[in-house]
Amino acid sequence: MNAVEWSDSAPIYRQLKERVVAMMLDGILKPGDALPSVRQVAAEYQLNPITVSRAYQELADEQLVEKRRGLGMYVTEGANARLLQSERERFLREEWPLVLERIQRLGLNIEELMDPKGKWGPK
Repeated sequence: MNAVEWSDSAPIYRQLKERVVAMMLDGILKPGDALPSVRQVAAEYQLNPITVSRAYQELADEQLVEKRRGLGMYVTEGANARLLQSERERFLREEWPLVLERIQRLGLNIEELMDPKGKWGPK
């Protein structure tokens, strides 16, 4: 994991969970890969180990990682597919309506949206 700046907009455990989810979606963490230990993450980011454990527990509850007794937490088979499906659904349900509303408010057309660095993009 890289340097992190925590935001006040969400609990740190949730932000940590989202970082792990992003690493899974980006292919940095693959099925069978071990997550860094709770102690390692807590020390590296100066977090309470309970905060890290809570983030990891949510990942386990969603069956994205599994606990292997004495070994740690590992990314499960199929985690990427489950994540991709749930993130797509969440985007369409929560984020896209706001984006669409903003597009309409700004009067943007499909040509402008599909060519952001071309004619309409920054010079």
